[in-house]
Amino acid sequence: MRITTCIAILFVLAAVPSALAQEASIESTVTISVCGNDTREVDEECDGTDFTGESCTSKGFTGGTLACTSACEFDTSSCTTTTSSDGGGGGGGGGGGGGTAITTVSDTAVRFTGRAYPGSTVTVLKDAQVAGSTIAGGDANFSVTLGGLSAGAYIFSLYVEDREGRRSSLLTFPVSVTAGVTTTVSGVFIAPTIATDKVEVRRGDSVVIFGQTVPQSDVLIVVSSEQEFFVRTIADTAGAYLNRFDSSLLEMGQHYTKSKATIGNVDASGFSPSISFRVGAQNVSAEQPKKIEKGDMNSDNRVNLVDFSIMAYWYRRAGPPTNIDLNGDGQVNLVDFSIMAFYWTG
Repeated sequence: MRITTCIAILFVLAAVPSALAQEASIESTVTISVCGNDTREVDEECDGTDFTGESCTSKGFTGGTLACTSACEFDTSSCTTTTSSDGGGGGGGGGGGGGTAITTVSDTAVRFTGRAYPGSTVTVLKDAQVAGSTIAGGDANFSVTLGGLSAGAYIFSLYVEDREGRRSSLLTFPVSVTAGVTTTVSGVFIAPTIATDKVEVRRGDSVVIFGQTVPQSDVLIVVSSEQEFFVRTIADTAGAYLNRFDSSLLEMGQHYTKSKATIGNVDASGFSPSISFRVGAQNVSAEQPKKIEKGDMNSDNRVNLVDFSIMAYWYRRAGPPTNIDLNGDGQVNLVDFSIMAFYWTG
């Protein structure tokens, strides 16, 4: 099943409010493929008995039977490689007969693959409850699988936190899960994060709009006013983007900005959360997320149950790491948990 969304975008030069708008059509495609329907689809190596001509010999073995896992990936455990031997030993058999039977039960699961930000934490919600997470690679690609599900309809949502702890907008998918198969939702493109350096900017000064997204993507920033202004920039190799917007183009008062990313004018994310700033008579800096001083065991700029679990493992164990032993007394005890509670973010 393929879900295609067409989005019309107007590009207007911010420096020339009266410039003619140029309209461009951007198409974003999210593909949902069903593992277990005996038809190999996108992102699947195989499906059931559909191997698209592959076999053990084509995979470099001399014989055996190629199989397909419940995640629609090749299983070469039954492939064989013949080696010479002088033989020997005889047969034996012996008393108990028959060997061990191995029964493989297909898992009921859903897998999400797509793009986020390099090194960011991707969190998956199932019916509004946290169900799993993963870390995006240096190329911003991620894959996360939720297994052990019951057949039925679910509402799955994904969000990402960037390196400064800012959250993306929530991306939601209604998915019907079939017993014994893995349903793959591919082509997920997480929207950028966004922030400004000021909550109020003196009219005529610049307000810096910045955030994180997929590296080298084309970022469209929208600033609302009596008319909307559209500016574009390119994210760097770490996914960071930035634009210094001239506030003299805006009237006094409250304004909003948001952003989205595209790759190759074809694959597009949704919009980031919309944030506000004011054009006024003075500059007032925005408070940026603060780096957690203590208690952040997994370096995600939060102190929550993940960090609590890590500390619990070291409770009263010898030689805890220095970042786990929060008061530096050589042991993890209730004093360290009290310090963690002070920095708790949830």
